[in-house]
Amino acid sequence: MTSSFQPSISQAQEAALPMHSPAEFEARIAALWVFPIKSCAGISVQQAVLTPTGLAHDRAWMVVDADGEMVTQRELPRMALVQPNLVYLGTSVAELVLQASGMAALHLPLMAGYLSEAHAIKVRVWDDQVPAFDMGDAAGKWLTEFLGNSLGPLRLVRFDDNHHRPSNAKWTQGLPSRNQFSDGFPVLVASTASLDELNARLQAKGEAAVDMRRFRANVVLGQDAQSHPLNAHDEDRIGTLTCHTEHEPVQLTPVKPCPRCPIPNINPDSAQSHPAVNDTLQAYRQDLRVNGALTFGMNCLPVAGIGQVLRVSQRVSADWAF
Repeated sequence: MTSSFQPSISQAQEAALPMHSPAEFEARIAALWVFPIKSCAGISVQQAVLTPTGLAHDRAWMVVDADGEMVTQRELPRMALVQPNLVYLGTSVAELVLQASGMAALHLPLMAGYLSEAHAIKVRVWDDQVPAFDMGDAAGKWLTEFLGNSLGPLRLVRFDDNHHRPSNAKWTQGLPSRNQFSDGFPVLVASTASLDELNARLQAKGEAAVDMRRFRANVVLGQDAQSHPLNAHDEDRIGTLTCHTEHEPVQLTPVKPCPRCPIPNINPDSAQSHPAVNDTLQAYRQDLRVNGALTFGMNCLPVAGIGQVLRVSQRVSADWAF
């Protein structure tokens, strides 16, 4: 059966939780996104378990070329049209399913022990060479057929969970960090207010509005209440973010603004690229903290609450970091 998720905590349940001290910043989780395959389409979920490497199953797989080098939408924009889905049997993931227009769905079994027979290889994600497991010929053939052979035959690989791939120590503030195939940090946080600001600027130029899929954020913050307005890019200015779960709070510490490459210019529904998004960001999002690169969203490290469940509509709070 396909995945199903429990509804978010009710107002009555939340009222029964311990009282909290007022915070300088208040918001709600407006959306949660998991991207099982790096640079392919994401899955909007109502809840997700926090792991040391981010949301469960996020960037656990990656497409590589015959030399084991990572492949992303930068090279193959049509990756945006590959839709992965996770099929659950009880609480365990039983299958990874790949779907794309004109292609028969590919079902890849993920039951316990499935990697024991997989071919172990070394792959490269940016400057890191890491161990991984090849998902087999059927996956490689399916990807090559849909994405084309301009880079030669493609393969799908699974990150080796036994490997510790840390974030760049320049940004981690001495905090422990682990990644799978993310660009370099386990959780990306953005906000609806930041997207609204961008869309207002796009529409003022006669360009179409875009949605958050362009920015591939895991946790999207929305306004909590009229008494707690959410301003564009408030996520840039907060300290450790506390997500108030039913049990132990989850804490995410923002450590680095997320520099943007051309991928936000790619329409996730057509895989066509148009420069309007980055051209618009150029006017107001050059960030001196990353040498003037365009930024949108904050890379975060999980610092508490590993194993807890994040849910859409959960309250989040923080204090300002300046």
